[in-house]
Amino acid sequence: MPFYVRAGAVPEKRHIQFRRPDGGLYAEELFSTKGFSSVYSLLYHLRPPTAVLEVRPWVRDPIAYLPNDPLRNRHLLTSRSSTPGDAVEGRVPLLGNADLALSIADVDRPMDYFYRNAGGDELLFVHTGSGTLETVFGDLAYRAHDYLLVPCGTTYRVKPAEPTRFVMYESSGQVEIPKRFRNAYGQLEEHAPYYERDFRAPLLRDPIDAQGEYEVRVTNAGRNATLVMQNHPFDLVGWDGFCYPYAFNVADYAPITGKLHQPPPVHAVFEAPGAAFCVFVPRLFDYHPLAIPVPYNHSSVDCDEVIYYVNGNFMSRRGVEQGSVTLHAAGATHGPQPGAVEGSLGKTSTDEIAIMVDTFAPLNIAERALAFEHRDYYRSWLEPVAAGR
Repeated sequence: MPFYVRAGAVPEKRHIQFRRPDGGLYAEELFSTKGFSSVYSLLYHLRPPTAVLEVRPWVRDPIAYLPNDPLRNRHLLTSRSSTPGDAVEGRVPLLGNADLALSIADVDRPMDYFYRNAGGDELLFVHTGSGTLETVFGDLAYRAHDYLLVPCGTTYRVKPAEPTRFVMYESSGQVEIPKRFRNAYGQLEEHAPYYERDFRAPLLRDPIDAQGEYEVRVTNAGRNATLVMQNHPFDLVGWDGFCYPYAFNVADYAPITGKLHQPPPVHAVFEAPGAAFCVFVPRLFDYHPLAIPVPYNHSSVDCDEVIYYVNGNFMSRRGVEQGSVTLHAAGATHGPQPGAVEGSLGKTSTDEIAIMVDTFAPLNIAERALAFEHRDYYRSWLEPVAAGR
């Protein structure tokens, strides 16, 4: 994040003695990224976070991916996936490449263990539901249409207050605010579609002073393990720094509009290695008297475009529903479907909410996703052939 947060008790200086009321030392942890060269935080534990009682295998079936071959545009009807579970074991993979993996999870139960992805940041979007993302930094209460950004290496667990549908992006690197929205000091610029006060930092709870056996499942680039920790992971008395999980609700996104149709980068919200994230929210349409509100035909010649449809009226596309995922592949032209252009003329606004990611390396299709694919989607641009032609 581009701003500093301090929570709880921290010492006067970093890397100095910081003592508990009983005279013992608190355990300082440097939570750093990109070695020591990027954002970091300093965490102060009741006891060392290094006490491992046992390391056990965590057996996870590798995701079976297939290439998008023959190359075509695809439509996944994810509302027809019915495999509820917790926020980790309940993930249903959809698409992926070396930079990014996209999955959904219908979460109907809390995690009875802790989880840590040490292979990259996770970006979780809440389609429906509410609950709490419990992290070592504190609690983040979540609600529908929140983005939850979880930095690489964060120990967390999800406790839903009600059944929750997540869209989950697992990045190979850092997910961050686009550089063009930040000034040289890291502050969000005036032209940015959001402001620092729109982002919610975790609320630090009282430290959990307990010892026992605490299961932390860890993954990193296909390597997995269960660490049995002696000390409770959520025993922080304080922390400060620039690296921590946070929440952002798309209702706080201020869309940029113009006289003519604006391209997707105008709707940017995050970026990551090999990926750019956008969000489409209710907004006014273009104000040129002859403007065409819906997007123009577009050849994605060097990126795959994935849209998850959240709610509202998706006027450029028929046949999609809440939870639909469209993959418009590099090399396969896409655009408004027949009748959408004429039908949009004169409209002044849209109430749609959708989230999008563009990837700059081809995406593969998870075998599990084929069970709810609309296989003739690529034919949805065909126009009726007039009689006698």
